Amino acid sequence: MIPRLRPLYLLAFGLLLLAGCRKPAPEAERPIQTQTVASPEEGGAVSRDPVATPAAAPAAPVAVPPAKKAPDWSPLELASGQAWIDCGLDYRQGDGEPVSAPDRETLRQLLEPCREGDVVRLRYRGRIAADFTTLVERVTRVADSLGIGSRVLDLDSTGGQVEDAIRAGDWIGGNRWTIWVREDSVCHSACVFVLAGGDSRRLTGRVGIHRIIRLSSTATSRTELNAELQAVYATVREYLERNGASPLLADVMKTVPNRSLRLLTGDELRMYGLDGNNAAQDDLDRVRLLDKCGDDFMRRRDAWVRAFDERCRAQDQVYALNACGLELRRDFGFPDDDCPAESPLAEFNELPDALGEVPQPEAAKADDEPLPTVGTTAGEGTPAAAASAEQGGG
Repeated sequence: MIPRLRPLYLLAFGLLLLAGCRKPAPEAERPIQTQTVASPEEGGAVSRDPVATPAAAPAAPVAVPPAKKAPDWSPLELASGQAWIDCGLDYRQGDGEPVSAPDRETLRQLLEPCREGDVVRLRYRGRIAADFTTLVERVTRVADSLGIGSRVLDLDSTGGQVEDAIRAGDWIGGNRWTIWVREDSVCHSACVFVLAGGDSRRLTGRVGIHRIIRLSSTATSRTELNAELQAVYATVREYLERNGASPLLADVMKTVPNRSLRLLTGDELRMYGLDGNNAAQDDLDRVRLLDKCGDDFMRRRDAWVRAFDERCRAQDQVYALNACGLELRRDFGFPDDDCPAESPLAEFNELPDALGEVPQPEAAKADDEPLPTVGTTAGEGTPAAAASAEQGGG
């Protein structure tokens, strides 16, 4: 080697070594979406109820089962929002009859036509407050008295009172409601606690969170205010956990200033247990359904859920989500002859043509072969046969 070229070779070799040791640049992460909230007190996640701070809490609290709540039919003005009752599930045709006064007789007249299709859809647009909670309770009671088994809460809310949202969510969780947030709707801040209570959630609108605002506080220092907020967040975590959602959501909320709003992605909604089937309800149903409907039903039901997640999630309209799910439902032999009310999308059982022509799922359109179908007898190679052949199950 020519002596004067030796330093150049050494320099080039050193540069190659440095390039090999350098870590590859990380892929660009998807930025967190936020938006400004003009007045968080008007919607948001507002906490007003008195709380027992750790210092004031009793040393050994005794668990007392809650007393059964008597029906409340006192006059009610729906001041926090607007509501409609519809006996159909195709919201493209409208939202039904407005609820001017949610008294027992008015609700009974509005829900009476819903007996034929065995489903009622309650459309609500407004803040989450005590009158909203009472409205949902009353519609549930009237639906029960008329034997209407399927209930859909079609929700559009920027939030409201945390405690009222929790009360509504617990009631919804005990009375078999499906919750929609349509593409023309939102569910922000305290509204997410209502979502947590639903048996099934179908979301194509935006869902957002931020810090809880503590109003009517008696705190005179940051320490005292923080103690109150910690008590509120402890209540929120316990509520989320008992309803199958992740208590980690409460910690994420604390990181978002109350004049901002963090919009949750589809992956985050599923990670925090706010979208799709409610995990707690699934666990509760599994034992009952295994005994009532059998192993084959459960395997097909689980397979339908997986197929729905894989093939239908990309739809950007609740209507299209439902249509995709109904198409898949046929493939897996639902509604089941012996357990129709427990079948996926049971709210459509009496309204088979509610959505008109059902489009082919988007994922299937890209495939060369059409989706297999199931007749009265599941043939070899169909989804139903594959599901029946599976062993075990969660």
